[in-house]
Amino acid sequence: MERLVLAVDQGTSSTKALLVNAAGRIVARGDAALSQSHPAPGLVEQDARALLAGVQAAIAACVKGIDPRAVVGIGLSTQRESVVLWETKTGRPVAPLVSWQDQRGAERAARLEGTPFADLVRQRTGLPLDPMFSALKMAALLDEHDPTRELVSCGRLRLGTVDSWLVNAITGAFVTEIGNASRTQLLNLRTGAFDKDLLTAFGVPERALGEVVASTGPFGHTSGFDPLPDGIPVAAVLGDSHSALFAHAGWRPGVTKATYGTGSSVMTLTSSLGAAGAICDTIAWSVGGPAFAQEANIRSSGRTLTWLADLLGATVEEVIELAECSDADGVTLVPAFGGIGAPWWDTRAQPLLAGFSLGTGRGQVARAALESVAHQVDDVLGAMTGIDRVMADGGLTRSTALMQLQADLSGVEVARTHHPDLSAAGVADLAGLTLGLWSTPDLEKRADDGLEVFTPTWSEDRREAAASRWHERLLAARELGARGNERTS
Repeated sequence: MERLVLAVDQGTSSTKALLVNAAGRIVARGDAALSQSHPAPGLVEQDARALLAGVQAAIAACVKGIDPRAVVGIGLSTQRESVVLWETKTGRPVAPLVSWQDQRGAERAARLEGTPFADLVRQRTGLPLDPMFSALKMAALLDEHDPTRELVSCGRLRLGTVDSWLVNAITGAFVTEIGNASRTQLLNLRTGAFDKDLLTAFGVPERALGEVVASTGPFGHTSGFDPLPDGIPVAAVLGDSHSALFAHAGWRPGVTKATYGTGSSVMTLTSSLGAAGAICDTIAWSVGGPAFAQEANIRSSGRTLTWLADLLGATVEEVIELAECSDADGVTLVPAFGGIGAPWWDTRAQPLLAGFSLGTGRGQVARAALESVAHQVDDVLGAMTGIDRVMADGGLTRSTALMQLQADLSGVEVARTHHPDLSAAGVADLAGLTLGLWSTPDLEKRADDGLEVFTPTWSEDRREAAASRWHERLLAARELGARGNERTS
């Protein structure tokens, strides 16, 4: 019987499942959509039960017609900073999932900005004190549903990121993969454990959280999780951006990846901690020891296109086609939905559309939306050093115009992978490596197959002019938010 790895990529907008054979070839796929809700400005939620049902539906579609006994192991790639609170006994979520995009901790973060506590958070976790990360969301959930912390302290409620929620549902184990844990602002990067000072300061009891484990577990075996039989090991778990870097064989020197998803992540491994300025320290994975990485996060890239598609009553594909056939004609869109992430980390920034007139049409706005993605990634790349090539992955890389624009704006080669499901592929790679189905050299060769390279064509003057216009309007978006904050304070 053919030995297969089942890889599940649970993302913000969908869940994808792949079956990969011992030769590294995908033999089956399945997927299920996942929606968001916005109950109030700045709040972004998802139905945790619908998320779990989507995982089961994607797996069912993937294994249909295949003997499930052929599945020798499972890999899980997950959205990272999102948080679920659930009942220990029943596994029932007691509140909606709070998305990584959610800004309910923004006010508290703003109050703490510039304080010694913010410095402590940065020093121990490698992350700026920002509501994108999990700790403030966890505190807000507990304040609403367990204000005295009695229920979590006595073990009746559990709290975790999506990886912890899924593993608990699939195997019954209550653990947190270390790379995902490093995104909570509760993990001390130097000890690899949850930090007692930070847990106390954020008001999150340690007992509420799963045990921190390596990216290869132990995660347990399937138990009562349809449509899979019991006894299949969960062999690997990674955060989605970390998984994409693993698929690029990102342990090799000089590999920098940019994921163009709902948001964007630019990440590269590093030999030491202490990233400066806008760049965050994180743990990419732990396989025989932690692999440290530098990362910068952008809140709205693909989400900008879906927002515009909804606004125009079009599909995302139609918006991309409009953008690829149009010129922005001086129009700039700054997608500060919930503020701006790296390298600015400004939660007060407001969305801004500038440079338009009565003659502006759908095409120009669509192009401005596409350009906003490239400009945000370029800002991040400018804060990093030693970048010769960007390995690009994620749904928006299907836009050839975006890939060429990124190369032109940033002045570096951009290599596009044609693998449509790189986050799923990365955790399949690690799971198969753990199970002995392939070797590290096999994965390095696989990562380099079929890359399409885009080289810069713009002059330095043109790059500088485009960046200058973007930064001028980005500054206006930040000043607009600052003035609004002054009026309400």
